Amino acid sequence: MQVETVMTSPVASIEPSAPISQAAGLMLSRKISGLPVIGAEGTLLGIVSEGDFLRRGELGTKRKRSRWLEFLVSPGKAADEYVHANGRRVAEVMSENVITTSRDASLEDVVELMTRHHVKRIPVVDGAKVVGIVTRSDILRALLRALPTPGLVAVGDEQIRQNIVAELASQPWAGAGMLRVSVNEGIAELEGAILDERERQAAIVAAENVAGVKAVTDRMFWVEPLSGTMLNPPAP
Repeated sequence: MQVETVMTSPVASIEPSAPISQAAGLMLSRKISGLPVIGAEGTLLGIVSEGDFLRRGELGTKRKRSRWLEFLVSPGKAADEYVHANGRRVAEVMSENVITTSRDASLEDVVELMTRHHVKRIPVVDGAKVVGIVTRSDILRALLRALPTPGLVAVGDEQIRQNIVAELASQPWAGAGMLRVSVNEGIAELEGAILDERERQAAIVAAENVAGVKAVTDRMFWVEPLSGTMLNPPAP
């Protein structure tokens, strides 16, 4: 799946000279948590987000340090923090180092960027011009479209059973041949031994994701590898 299929476009944005009150009001009215800061000809200059308004002098939430830690902070860093906590224009509080992506990038790459850099939104650029933005909400909407709708897929019990067996066989955590699968009118039953209690939920999820499965019955029992102690499945 490519970024272009999930991104939001056109993008709600703001100019660097705008007052921060305008940025905050726009985010609240649009129910968004961040805005690309756009300069002349649509070029990306930075991004301003809710996080940029957390440490503010008006709120009494400016960063505070102990006296000895304050001594270690360079004058330049202290000055930069002062501007961020007291600046009145978007250019003074925005983040300038922005992670971007292109419209033909894969959604997998974007998720990796979000995870690695701990960001919630990534502007989509064509050259230096902003053409869209991908947020966590966009990815959530893509997930909702991709999830199957229960009850729309008619699959026979034997085919369901074979598909569950194939899915389990493809997973490194599933003990080969230790689980038995049966299916009756769409109800899948998992029976057999697991060597790690965490495998129980993984096996249930694997079965639930197979098309045609209506419910999963857990008959698995846990075997402690060292002692051989057996524990029955939890009561329903």
